[in-house]
Amino acid sequence: MHSLKFDWNPITGIDIAGNFKLHFYSVMWIVAFLLGWNIMKRIFTREKVSLEYLDPLFIYTVLATMIGARLGHVLFYQSELISQDFFSIFLPFKFKGGFEFTGFQGLASHGAAIGIIIGMYLYRKKYNYKSLMWILDRVVIPVASGAIFIRIGNFINSEIIGKVTDSAFGVRFIQDEYYKGEIMQLTGINNPQDAYSAVTGNPQFSNLLEAIPYRHPAQLYESFCYVFVFLILWYVYTKTKKANQLGYLFGLFLVLLWTIRFFVEFVKEPQGDEYINWLGFNTGQWLSIPFILIGLYFMFAYKPKSASI
Repeated sequence: MHSLKFDWNPITGIDIAGNFKLHFYSVMWIVAFLLGWNIMKRIFTREKVSLEYLDPLFIYTVLATMIGARLGHVLFYQSELISQDFFSIFLPFKFKGGFEFTGFQGLASHGAAIGIIIGMYLYRKKYNYKSLMWILDRVVIPVASGAIFIRIGNFINSEIIGKVTDSAFGVRFIQDEYYKGEIMQLTGINNPQDAYSAVTGNPQFSNLLEAIPYRHPAQLYESFCYVFVFLILWYVYTKTKKANQLGYLFGLFLVLLWTIRFFVEFVKEPQGDEYINWLGFNTGQWLSIPFILIGLYFMFAYKPKSASI
């Protein structure tokens, strides 16, 4: 089999002014939200729902996703920020060790999922034109499409990297912390970029580059799988009667997405400092299991008392 191995050392953004930088990761979030808006517009049009409800839904979804994802990351993976750099939790800036615009980095999909559910509940409380389950059944379709681009953004940022691998799909993430530590240790050079330049430009270090391991591009694995999650949801919604079963699409989304997340975690490196490993399962896997079980409930056991629930 032809090897697809390569080194990954991209430009992650464009400098605007001073410490302000347009991060491509942020651009992926913008693409995800705009695509989601257009998908929901198509759904509203298809079901003859007034488009006056679309923009408020978009605002609630954006806020719920970002707040939930950020708080989820802090609570599940980086709780030390609460005491060490509290304002960086809510603002796209780093204050500890000098002021710096970072964009909204450190976002957890588990937190985003919880945030979206809460956000849709609050939205439904104000805009009572359809049931909460109807809204959740539809909104998961654009959420699935957005997840594709978020993981591409993670790949651009060299974050959420995979474990060491000998497979043909291995990638050396030049900018991730594991790689930086390994290459600085091998060269004795404390600056990661200088260390990489020394390795690539000096025959003396040519053998050291080969000693740096390749890793699974776990972000791309997830992104690729989420394409099929979106396609399956769209097919079920447009081509089957299951779209009329309240809760089914929502449950199917939870089962598909979090099952993928559960298995991809086997090839991921641990995230953050709040890392657990019980019975061979890590933090991300334990957090995924409840979502899968909830999804199965909504697919096969949920019986709404009325259409207004």
